[in-house]
Amino acid sequence: MKRKLIVLLFACCMMINSVNLYAEGDLTTQKAISQTVYLGNKSNAMRFYPAHLKFETGKLYKLVLHNPGTLKHYFTAEAFSRSIFTRKVEIKNKSNVTISEVKGVINEIEVYPGGTAEWWFVPIKTLQAARLYCSINGHAEAGMHGSISID
Repeated sequence: MKRKLIVLLFACCMMINSVNLYAEGDLTTQKAISQTVYLGNKSNAMRFYPAHLKFETGKLYKLVLHNPGTLKHYFTAEAFSRSIFTRKVEIKNKSNVTISEVKGVINEIEVYPGGTAEWWFVPIKTLQAARLYCSINGHAEAGMHGSISID
């Protein structure tokens, strides 16, 4: 009995080793799909442009968050941040030179007037119409909200 159990365990291990447990293809060689979102505009409109974003699982994205106005804004989307793997966030100065790089779990990004942040990520699970908003008091109520979907 003991010998049969060992043989069975060995056979199961051999089967597991022969199964491809990795994602199809080499994700490190993907070219990022760029998507720009404007947090407001030069007239300080309380909107995201575009307000509705859509992504696909398994693809590398570079989400460019630019604030062309004179008020600071947040890009807040908790459910979205739990549905992606963040590779990095790069912070750019007004001359578009990277001045900082952030890695790890990102829940929201604050972008100062004239500033730009680039969020590099790969969606890892689907998501339907998750809430996107600016968490500064009064901004979402004034129209700074939208949604994010992941197929």
